[in-house]
Amino acid sequence: MTDLSVNLAGVTLKNPIVVASGTYGFGHEFAEFYDLSELGAICAKGLTVHKKDGNPPPRIAETPAGILNSVGLQNPGVDAFCEQEMPYLKKSGTKIIANISGNTLEEFTELAEKVSAAGVDLIEVNISCPNVKHGGLAWGTQPASAAAATEAVKKAATVPVMVKLSPNVTDITEIARAVEAAGADALSLINTLLGMRIDIETRRPILRNNMGGLSGPAVLPVAVRMIYQVANAVKLPILGMGGVATGADAVEMMMAGATAVAVGTACFADPYAPLKVRDGLRSYLERHNLGQASLLTKTVQPY
Repeated sequence: MTDLSVNLAGVTLKNPIVVASGTYGFGHEFAEFYDLSELGAICAKGLTVHKKDGNPPPRIAETPAGILNSVGLQNPGVDAFCEQEMPYLKKSGTKIIANISGNTLEEFTELAEKVSAAGVDLIEVNISCPNVKHGGLAWGTQPASAAAATEAVKKAATVPVMVKLSPNVTDITEIARAVEAAGADALSLINTLLGMRIDIETRRPILRNNMGGLSGPAVLPVAVRMIYQVANAVKLPILGMGGVATGADAVEMMMAGATAVAVGTACFADPYAPLKVRDGLRSYLERHNLGQASLLTKTVQPY
């Protein structure tokens, strides 16, 4: 019997397959297809202190091997999540990860306190949102601001803290080291790559926001490369994500250094994608006589 369980920052997942924040809502729609307890964890929709309507449409644009999105963190706000969604998620039979986005350190603190008290298993800190007190640049683009956001959440949280890294930086390992030094328990990567598409008939961007985040199969090689670099730069466990659509993709990402893997964009095309990835991973392990999924992590043999 193959043991699919993995340990992510002290939290035991029954299998390494997580569903990525912003691609799975709070699980309601997918529960119509299968039992949510089949998943290793659910990373809930990104939360802010106050309710957000997100960006005006159009906010999704298809690309040859993925999608661009500029949804803009549409969510009901942290209080509504804690009161209305957490009771449902707690009954799901899987681990719950809250994804939080703050514009200030005070907001990160408030969010961490509230989701910890609500009983989530892990917090994912989205540092790709703008730091409004420092010119609107994303928290995650500079080591100092990334570390400051991490420290604020760590002080307020009572559960492990995982920081989500942006690929839109010169050197992702520099940010990873800063976040590790600031006390992070785990890292998740990659977030979306900044992209743009233009309607050549109107000469206008397809997205109302002009630019958006690229996700889907196109970004997998970038994600694998960055996970490999980060895994060799820090000692923290990694939740890998970015273009995972098959069991083979998950194996590749784990070999690069990921402890667990999140499936995101693939869920839009096929609600069963996370389970298919899990089953593909299991069949690979069985085929190669590997009794534990955790034995795959960081096993690539570079030239």
